[in-house]
Amino acid sequence: MMSIRYHDERGYVNHGWLEARHSFSFGNYYDPEHLGVSALRVINDDHIAAGQGFPTHSHQDMEIITYVTSGSIEHKDSMGNTKALSAGEFQLMSAGSGISHSEYNPSPHEPLNLFQIWIQPDQLGIEPAYQQKKFAHTQGMQLIASPDARNGSLLIHQDAYLYHLKLAVEQTATHKLDSGRTIYAHIINGEIDINGKRLSAGDGITINTETQIDFISITNTEALFFDLP
Repeated sequence: MMSIRYHDERGYVNHGWLEARHSFSFGNYYDPEHLGVSALRVINDDHIAAGQGFPTHSHQDMEIITYVTSGSIEHKDSMGNTKALSAGEFQLMSAGSGISHSEYNPSPHEPLNLFQIWIQPDQLGIEPAYQQKKFAHTQGMQLIASPDARNGSLLIHQDAYLYHLKLAVEQTATHKLDSGRTIYAHIINGEIDINGKRLSAGDGITINTETQIDFISITNTEALFFDLP
């Protein structure tokens, strides 16, 4: 099966300081047809105004990944971490038995754009943990998170793999899909052909009946894709 979630079908909220698109049900946006894919529960495309952000709040038993595409974040949490994330950096916070944190745009002038991703863990009540890394983002596929932290990737408590895809015009990439696995890809920018389906910025696609995923960029393209149980 291949199922496309087009960019203009996503949930939308505008709180003035926050403008966001939700690929799956989140907060006050609820769509029973789009509650997530496999262990993937949230992909939020957040635009946060200068000097604004999320005040201290709590999470439990969720793997929370943040990817900053422009601007920067000031992060503080109940583990004592005070961190800054700039564009291109990934953060993975394992909420486990419970964690509180805040995320702000510290700039007085520049907006912040980030993707927030939630993945259900395969273990409950683990000790909370925080990871942060800026990857090289070379052309092709870059492994960002994996259950065994292979090749310098972030450790995620789920049998799931997150890749960052960066392709130039007409560049290709291939990913083998094991039986019983599901792919979800989200296009950040550009246009791309994925197994014969043309997608553009904001679109998402679920694939779970193929053995090989072929990515063919139509323009310079950036995307995230997940290999899920």
